[in-house]
Amino acid sequence: VVSATPALFEKKLRNQEAEEGSTVTLHAELSKHDAPVRWKKGSVLLQASNKYEMKQMGSAVELLIRDLQLKDA
Repeated sequence: VVSATPALFEKKLRNQEAEEGSTVTLHAELSKHDAPVRWKKGSVLLQASNKYEMKQMGSAVELLIRDLQLKDA
């Protein structure tokens, strides 16, 4: 049995301020390249849509949130 080392945050997400209706991009860097990432808001798994766009380039991951609303905080 081989146990894999978990991916850790090398650069964590930071809080950002933005205006309602705008777009914000959240960035993080992981300790492993191409580690699978699932984005959640609370217990709800986010899915790619017109509202959310997920990107991953090696160990860098991004979540774009469009048309920000107060409930996105």
